[in-house]
Amino acid sequence: MLRFIKNVFYLYYDGFRSMTVGKRLWLIIAIKLFIMFAILRLFFFKDFLKTNFSSEEQRSEYVIDRLTGKQ
Repeated sequence: MLRFIKNVFYLYYDGFRSMTVGKRLWLIIAIKLFIMFAILRLFFFKDFLKTNFSSEEQRSEYVIDRLTGKQ
């Protein structure tokens, strides 16, 4: 099993190493993901739980209720 995982790793490692255009595309994808999740989150998405609930207990209760569907 370990040998299989090692072979799969080297398959992707060698393939990525020999890429020319693909490296630039992955770099563009990484930059876009960083912008989407880091920068846009800071400016557009407020912390919903901190603004609507004052204590950690209320926040955790709300999350559990939403996850279990009790609402």
